[in-house]
Amino acid sequence: MSKQADRIVTPIIDIWKNAPATDTSESFNRLWSIMDEMHAKIMARFQLQRDPCCDDLLNYTAPTGITGNTEVYSGPEIDWYVHSWCGDTSKGFSNMHITITLGPQVLVPNFGCALGTIPKLFMYNDLIPRVDTWTNIDYVDQFYTEVNEEFLSFAEDPRFMPFVSRDLYTRFAMTPTAVGYSAEPEDEIYDKIREVYMNRLDRWLQWVDEAPKTPVEIREQIAQRDHIVRRNICERDPANNMADEFYGPELGDRLVKTISAQCRTLPRPSLVNTVSPAWNPNTEGENKPRNY
Repeated sequence: MSKQADRIVTPIIDIWKNAPATDTSESFNRLWSIMDEMHAKIMARFQLQRDPCCDDLLNYTAPTGITGNTEVYSGPEIDWYVHSWCGDTSKGFSNMHITITLGPQVLVPNFGCALGTIPKLFMYNDLIPRVDTWTNIDYVDQFYTEVNEEFLSFAEDPRFMPFVSRDLYTRFAMTPTAVGYSAEPEDEIYDKIREVYMNRLDRWLQWVDEAPKTPVEIREQIAQRDHIVRRNICERDPANNMADEFYGPELGDRLVKTISAQCRTLPRPSLVNTVSPAWNPNTEGENKPRNY
């Protein structure tokens, strides 16, 4: 395997272990300022309530010394919103996330992004489709044409090294316009990350504002599909192989179940225009998740 290919497919945990010990506090602060700016916009736009299931994950310290903060929210328009960070910047590692699953009242793609240090910068940003994109070409044209230009701007920029996951499902779950790269911590790199991340969020918020409402009769199907996709992505995330080492098995499992909404206590957004009971994804019978 070539040197470049080896760099592209090497798991994140191996990249971090093989890198020299580096304090990445400055990089973390600059990246977190981008995420914090995004978080402020999201909180200003949506009516959100923090789910009590994350109360014990606020400002936690793992047995391994890794610190972090995981907050999850829900509301009338948002099924599940994850805003989190973790790491040990004295050893070069940090990881921060914003992921948003919309309620079933619209079909706008769900929003996902991550930033971090290993100790180089790494980034992930994608729009998760809510329909079969192979058979819904109008959906692809509407939501992915502009972000395709952003993807190409990264692909053509030699300062950004692509990251290709070794996990098969993870590659299936990423759209062809997903941003998945590493780069050196330089001023122009931070500027480009901020520009693209803020543009994608602003565009996404506008889509949500302008989106037509879905027919009530298909909303349960949308909601169940969203939960299955979110759960699969969280459980198959190749970074989970870092969980035991970074958090210990108990906290690692707790974090996965929280970000995938498997331990939620707040109700999901209503399938109609009145308040409905929470749909419990762990139940059997008629409420058991179905694949569509």
